[in-house]
Amino acid sequence: MSAPSPAKATDPKPTGTTPQGPGPQSGSSNPFLSAVSYLTGQLRQIGLFIALIVIVLFFQITTDGITLAPINVSNLIVQNSYILILAIGMVMVIIAGHIDLSVGSIVAFTGAMAGVMITQWGLPWPVAVVLCLVLGALVGAWQGFWIAYFGIPAFIVTLAGMLAFRGAAQIALQNQQISPFPDGFRAIGSGFLPAFGTTGYEPLTLILGAIAAVALIGTGLRGRAVRRKYQLEDEPFLWFIVKLAFTVALVMYIGFLLASYSGTPIVLVVLGVLVVVYSTVMKNSVFGRHVYAIGGNLHAAALSGVKTKRVTFLLFVNMGVISALAGLVFTGQLNLASPSAGNGFELDAIAAVFIGGAAVTGGIGTVTGAIVGGLIIGILNNGMSILGVGTEYQSLIKGLVLLAAVAFDVFNKRRAASAKK
Repeated sequence: MSAPSPAKATDPKPTGTTPQGPGPQSGSSNPFLSAVSYLTGQLRQIGLFIALIVIVLFFQITTDGITLAPINVSNLIVQNSYILILAIGMVMVIIAGHIDLSVGSIVAFTGAMAGVMITQWGLPWPVAVVLCLVLGALVGAWQGFWIAYFGIPAFIVTLAGMLAFRGAAQIALQNQQISPFPDGFRAIGSGFLPAFGTTGYEPLTLILGAIAAVALIGTGLRGRAVRRKYQLEDEPFLWFIVKLAFTVALVMYIGFLLASYSGTPIVLVVLGVLVVVYSTVMKNSVFGRHVYAIGGNLHAAALSGVKTKRVTFLLFVNMGVISALAGLVFTGQLNLASPSAGNGFELDAIAAVFIGGAAVTGGIGTVTGAIVGGLIIGILNNGMSILGVGTEYQSLIKGLVLLAAVAFDVFNKRRAASAKK
């Protein structure tokens, strides 16, 4: 299948670029001016990373260095892992122009069923994990059917799911908490990869960090070469090098921090695999292009031959599996299955996606952007907790951050529309 032309109205909206003729490299021979011109057009994405850096530096200073202490960085990853997992699935749903309000209840339901399977039915925990993922797929298929093939808006279906699966979790647990779980199951949410060596930095974590850095460099160079081969708009070389160097340095630095504590959290490996797989799907697969096309213009996508109902159905099946995985991670981390688990998770996941650059109207967003948005929320929660800020003020600040992110997106769109006139 040949790559679609970015000039067609039925194509998905590309993330990170705008189809407005040749790339910035053709506009100026000065690499610095080209980079400045490109950054001006990519203000939303650049601002996201700048905001993350500013927030980290602010809390690093105000908490007297606790924010970037190795133990705190490890805790940040572990404690926010389930929200980051949910954000990966949620960003795909929002790109397609839908919403899912049921994910917190599905987290509770699958966690409850894991507790029942392991502690009451006596199933081995790996079997229970597989069955819970299958259960999540069935839950997603149930909701996807009503949304895709029956035409009920996703907001209504998932709102009903939020109530129904919360009730199902309470019924499964009989409004009681279940604990404890086997060590292997608990390791999914709070365990670490086996450590080698007894002093200094944990070598396996350093090796994994180096592999990740090399992979980032290789992927970046290959992606740039492919885009240039097909004469697609590309970012200036100067900015490409700066961004790549910063990303590699950040990965290596996090690797050193983790290696100086307890090593690599297992859930970080799970997150890394999910980010790589889903980023590849959304950027390079036909399915990913169809998701962007549906969110950009549903009717045009249908007229172009996109099987919109099938894509929507599969999106919610995937969201069900992702929610089940988040439920297993959360239950393993707490070593507890509770009927109240997952309260508010859907709001945190949605906020992470919008803070990460997704458009309210659909058609725009990235998996990495959702992860950055989730990290911003996690660092805000962590930093304010260290400083002793009350939960009421934490909610107020997070709400204002979400509003500012969406308002900035709207402002950016209006600015771009005015520039075209």
